Amino acid sequence: MKAATVSFIGKYTLKGGEQLGHRLVAELGQTPDACWLFCAPREGLEGFLQGLGQAVKTAQIIGCTTDGEISSNGFDTDSAVLAGMITENINFHVTYVENISADSEAAGRKLAQQLPPAVRHIQLISDGITGNGCAILRGLHSVLDPKIPIVGGTAADGDRFQRTWQFAGTRMLTDAAVAMGFSGKFRIGLGVGSGWTPVGIGRKVTRAVGSILYELNGKPALEVYSRLLGKHAELLPSVGVEYPLALLDENTACALQDQDYPYLMRATMAVNPQDGSIKFAGEVPEGARVRLTCGEPHCILEASKRAIRRAKSDLGEARPALAFCFSCMARKIILGRHIKEEVQAIKEELGPQVPIIGFYSYGEYSPVKQGTPSLLHNETACVSLLGYES
Repeated sequence: MKAATVSFIGKYTLKGGEQLGHRLVAELGQTPDACWLFCAPREGLEGFLQGLGQAVKTAQIIGCTTDGEISSNGFDTDSAVLAGMITENINFHVTYVENISADSEAAGRKLAQQLPPAVRHIQLISDGITGNGCAILRGLHSVLDPKIPIVGGTAADGDRFQRTWQFAGTRMLTDAAVAMGFSGKFRIGLGVGSGWTPVGIGRKVTRAVGSILYELNGKPALEVYSRLLGKHAELLPSVGVEYPLALLDENTACALQDQDYPYLMRATMAVNPQDGSIKFAGEVPEGARVRLTCGEPHCILEASKRAIRRAKSDLGEARPALAFCFSCMARKIILGRHIKEEVQAIKEELGPQVPIIGFYSYGEYSPVKQGTPSLLHNETACVSLLGYES
C-alpha cells in the first residue's frame, strides 16, 4: 500500500489537470487505484478535472470544492490538492446521486443501494448548501449497518455560500452526494475534536423543524441569540460561527458519553428577522437542551491534536498509509493567522512519512468513536487514518 499527495496553484485548464495528474503518477511510480481531489472553486474546473482523469487513468475519483485545502504541504487557499493510492488489498467503489435537495434521505438510501455489500468503510462528500447531511446519513443507515464508519465533509465554495461542486470520476456535479466505498483488507482510525466551551445557562429547544430553530424556552430563537451576543448580534449570521450551539442531550450524541467530544456542535447559516428563526448547518432536534459556546485558538488546536492521537490509537498495530482531515470553515475563521498550525499539528503527530489530504468544509461526517453511527458535525475537525497491517 502506497499513497502520495501533490498540489497545484495556477489557472485551471485541461493541461493543468493533466500536469497535476502526471505529477501524482510520478510520485507513486504507477497509475493510482483511487484519487481524491479538493480544490478552490474557480473558472475552468470542468476541463481541469477532465485533464486530471486522463492522466491518472482511474474512474475511482471523488472530491469537491472547498473553503481551503489541506495536504502534506500544509494549508492553502485558491489551490488544488490531489492524493492517490495504490494497493492490492482494497477495492474502491465510487457512486453518486443528484438532486439531493428534493429528498436527502431518499438520496442517502439510493447511495447505499449502489454500493456493494462488502463495503466496510465509506467516504461521503455532499453539497454543503443544498442538502441535509443528517437526512443523507439516515438514508444510508436505513440500508447499511450503522456501525460502518462514514467519514467526509460537505462541499464549500469559499465564503460565498452560492454554489458548490462535487466530483465523481470526471463528473462535475452540484446538488449531489458522492461516496467512495472501501472493501477488502485495511484498518481505519478515527478521531474528532471541537475545542468549543459552553457558556451561560442551558436552554430547551421548544420549536424546531429540521435545521431551522424557531424557539428557545418559548421565545424566538433570534431574540435569544441577539440578547446573548449583545453588540455582536448585528453581525449575525456571520458572527454566529464564532458562537456555535452545543447540543447537550441530543439523543445520538448523548448516548456516546465521550469525554473528549461531549457535545454535537451546530453553526448558524442564516437568520430570518420576520419569524425570528435561525437556520443551522445541521438539524437541531426539538426538545434538546442547548448552550451557546465560544472558542479560543489554543483550545481548537488542542482538540485537533486529540483527534489525531485518538485516530492513531484506533489503528492499534496497523501502520497509517494516508491521513484524511475534514475541518470546519468556522475553525479557520477563529484560528486566523494560526490556521497553518492545525495542519502542522497533524503532520507532527503522524510524522513526515504519512501523506495528508483534506479540506475546510461547511460540515463534517464521522462517528465519534468506532462502532457508533456516523453524525453530521459542525465546527469540528474529523480525522481518519487509512492503515494496513505491517
